[in-house]
Amino acid sequence: MARHSDIQVIAPNLKRRLSGVTATIARLVPLQAKMIGIVATGPGLPSDLPHVPIWKLAFLKGAPRRVFHARRNTEMLLGLFFTRVFRKNWKLLFTSASQRKHSGYTKWLISKMDGVVATSQKTASYLERDSTVILHGINLDSFQPTEFRAAKRGELGLPEGVFLGCYGRIRHQKGTDAFVEAMLTLCTLHDDVHGIVMGRATEKHTGYLADLKARVADHGLADRIHFMPEVTVDQMADWYQVLDLFVAPQRWEGFGLTPLEAMACGAPVVATDVGAFAEIVTDQAVGSVVAPDDIPALTKACADMLENRNTLAEAGIAARQHVERHFSIQNEARALVDVYQGLLDAK
Repeated sequence: MARHSDIQVIAPNLKRRLSGVTATIARLVPLQAKMIGIVATGPGLPSDLPHVPIWKLAFLKGAPRRVFHARRNTEMLLGLFFTRVFRKNWKLLFTSASQRKHSGYTKWLISKMDGVVATSQKTASYLERDSTVILHGINLDSFQPTEFRAAKRGELGLPEGVFLGCYGRIRHQKGTDAFVEAMLTLCTLHDDVHGIVMGRATEKHTGYLADLKARVADHGLADRIHFMPEVTVDQMADWYQVLDLFVAPQRWEGFGLTPLEAMACGAPVVATDVGAFAEIVTDQAVGSVVAPDDIPALTKACADMLENRNTLAEAGIAARQHVERHFSIQNEARALVDVYQGLLDAK
């Protein structure tokens, strides 16, 4: 455990089950620890993160001021508890990823924060106070292109062809059905086109998945549209590397990292205008953005990308370069540390 005097920032995680917030903390804290004295607290985090048990927060000494960086309502409340009850000299920071109107309770909590970060401009538009917009980044070493795409497909048991992918939770909100509908058309237009649906359908959505598989089978395309089980995070790059085009057809999304992961692996993107997708796919050279729940528009955007295979390959190269310039995890970590430092230095 870090010495009390070295701790400048506390990153709480008050949810034991793996979530996007948990993953964000696990990705960022090791990088930020090289820039500032930061520790995580709470359950469900990797054992190698610098960590302080929650109960010990009450006894931290040795620093004139600290930043408490909350990402959930419960964490904002915990920060208020420590500052109001234990009189901790902490600056409270909240990161908002929500793209909907906040409840009165959430608005009250946010009003008590010393600073607010929004994960996109769209998210910032739902806040009733000023915020600093910091988009998520990804690890460009973990997600990168391969020079041996055909060999990688062979390793994964895939045939030769042109591959479009849709990865993530399988449910209506994620637009999995929109991708399948688009693929039914695209497979008739191009004999060499294949689709991959990868992810997990929770018990509530198993019927939804079964209906999609049945629809594909009814069209005689079970050998062209492949339904794959969810894989672990360390295997995801392999599945992005086999793609020629990634499709993000969501009807709603908080932020959405999958387009960034795909682009980092050399796949251009067709995405719907939800989450931060329009702030990620900002150049037609790397893909396009269409209205959510507009399946004809989604299909046409994919068809346009598939028309010229040389242009498609060039878009993959441009996508990687775009992510390198704008969306590295190091950039996100540094931007947050700058916010921490501003709160620590504020008079």
